Amino acid sequence: MNTATESLTPQTTMARVLEWFPGAQRALFRRYHIGGCSSCAFQPDETLEQLCQRNGSLGVAEMIAHIQTSHEQDAKILLAPQELAALREQNPNLRLLDVRTREEHEAVCIVGSVLMSQTTMQEVLTKWPRTEMFVIYDHTGKQALDATAYYAGHGFTNVRCLRGGIDAWSQEVDPKMPRYKLE
Repeated sequence: MNTATESLTPQTTMARVLEWFPGAQRALFRRYHIGGCSSCAFQPDETLEQLCQRNGSLGVAEMIAHIQTSHEQDAKILLAPQELAALREQNPNLRLLDVRTREEHEAVCIVGSVLMSQTTMQEVLTKWPRTEMFVIYDHTGKQALDATAYYAGHGFTNVRCLRGGIDAWSQEVDPKMPRYKLE
């Protein structure tokens, strides 16, 4: 068990929850309809306890357990940068889908990746084999995790997410690749 899981309490702020559990917002929306739109949004400084109180006195312990369980499920679709590098050596045609902005992709990308666009999204949904592995990445892994869950929800049984995104890739696999920070 990681320290984030051990220290998740009713007093943990939503900012901290999202930092420790990148898929928590998706998990909360899916089960409780919290955090997915402006009518059910939460504030970064709001605690789990306050969030539960404000949403019909939901059980804090149940919500914490749900966040942790969802996080464990997310961990199963994450792929470490070194694992991806090994898979690419075995299969140079492994598809990579970049869900960052066009500017980020043009500045630095993993060779052979395809930038997500409306056209690409439709192509993936209509033409890519549902059982063939492909990997989604972004800058640090948070948006890519949501995109991976989206495709898994559309029947893709072998879609994975690059843990830590291109930032982790540049540290662990390709240190010559430029790193950047988003402001």
